[in-house]
Amino acid sequence: MNNEYDVAIVGYGPTGLVLASALGKRGHRVVVFERWPSLYGLPRLTHIDGETARIIQSAGDLEHAMRDALPVSDYRYLNGAGEQLLELDWSGSSAGHPAHISMYQPDIEDAIDAHVRATGNVEVHQGRSVVRVQPDGDRVEVTVRPWTQSRTGQWSHAAEERTVTAKYLVGADGANSFVRASLGIGRSDNGVADRWLNIDTERLRPLPERFARTTQYCDPERGHMHMPIGRSRQRFELAVLDGEDQHDYEDPAFAWKWLGRTHGLGPDDVRILRQVVYTFEGRIAESWRRGRVFLAGDAAHTTPPYMGQGACSGMRDGITLAWKLDLVLRGRAGDALLDTYEAERRPHATAITEISSALGKVANTHDPREAAARDAAFRSGQAAPPPPFPTLTDGVVHRTADGVPSPQAGTLTPQGVVRRGAAEGLFDDVVGAGFSVVASADVRSLLSPGQLAFLADLPAVTATVAPGAPDSVEDVEGAYAAYFAAEGVQAFIGRPDFHLFWAGSLAELPAAVDALRDRLAWTTERTPA
Repeated sequence: MNNEYDVAIVGYGPTGLVLASALGKRGHRVVVFERWPSLYGLPRLTHIDGETARIIQSAGDLEHAMRDALPVSDYRYLNGAGEQLLELDWSGSSAGHPAHISMYQPDIEDAIDAHVRATGNVEVHQGRSVVRVQPDGDRVEVTVRPWTQSRTGQWSHAAEERTVTAKYLVGADGANSFVRASLGIGRSDNGVADRWLNIDTERLRPLPERFARTTQYCDPERGHMHMPIGRSRQRFELAVLDGEDQHDYEDPAFAWKWLGRTHGLGPDDVRILRQVVYTFEGRIAESWRRGRVFLAGDAAHTTPPYMGQGACSGMRDGITLAWKLDLVLRGRAGDALLDTYEAERRPHATAITEISSALGKVANTHDPREAAARDAAFRSGQAAPPPPFPTLTDGVVHRTADGVPSPQAGTLTPQGVVRRGAAEGLFDDVVGAGFSVVASADVRSLLSPGQLAFLADLPAVTATVAPGAPDSVEDVEGAYAAYFAAEGVQAFIGRPDFHLFWAGSLAELPAAVDALRDRLAWTTERTPA
């Protein structure tokens, strides 16, 4: 049966944008439906990490996306007396970018949106709301209606309908996902229901230096925090306590009173861009796949904001699902590869949600006695530190003979500045993104013709970080030499979502290439999905 589209995407926030860009650049026919008539235009997302910056690098114009960005080095948790309870070290670099970055979300969305439209393979329909999802054998039917606003400001569906078909559908339509609800997929709930007032502002003049640091005030009287939104804007948040009416907090008069009393700021210092009460929750969809329908982003997982990782997780979903759909749509891998999407992403997103929820408990301790016990535990060192950031442990990662992930498998691939001929820049921009094989000796001389043909068909880029080989690159800043030395390896295989499939010695590389082929259930017979 000839479906109209390869993939239909519902939702055009950060997750849908990344997914649409990645699929469109790979040549697939994609249609996007977004209920709202334009990009959001305000900064819900304010923080990304280096890994997410690399995803944006692959999906859009990084220079535009980061034009107002500000590297950040820490995230402090202070008690009501101003004593530091906890500091999350956000310094250093990751994936070729600052490890943590404060940025302005509309710049990112504009940068990716431009690349989506430039592919020529993606139709973007904004102001269109999905009203029916009907899986049907080898396709999914999607029915949409215009989403319009009346003169009184009320939004509703128009009567006109359009139905399209696609081989696969991805619901990236937020926490209140219509796609998820239409499939009857429930969600686990870890009990977080914190209400906080969000006050986003634009700086009208330089603010005191303390506002450049992300700081959470864990005051039992009322938790609050501030963080930069890139270089030009500032966010303030405060808890809305049980029994309080959120409408009182959304009155501009309240915001000015609170900003003046708490931070000594007034209309000459900042301009309020947005003032809204959010309810933070931690929920995970019970299933992320139902046949040819997938959930991604907040439709699959909602994460409290205490690590700044919610949208980062969604963009990880988008880039991971894209490369797997690409291989299946091209007939290079079987449908079972798509099951590894949830196997990989669900534990990763769940771990982040649990860590964020635990940090939220620190920030939302409003009983004075409990707060005193909390402070004493941190003071004495008895409070457990946050667990390490998760890595991939399942799916398409290399395993040892014992069946466990091999060392470094599932961690992030490095990205450094390289030079090849006259071109110099970050690896992905000079050599290329996607699958990669990077080694300290001539890759092509180590692999058989069949292995090289497999890598070419993936496709995978190869790079030798040494002179003389046909695919040599110069390690301009020594990032790859440092990585090889620190990890005790000589080569690695990277995935298109910038996670390592494998890292090890040159002698082990041929077997690792074969293992990748096996993990993908690769086929040389093209049988498009």
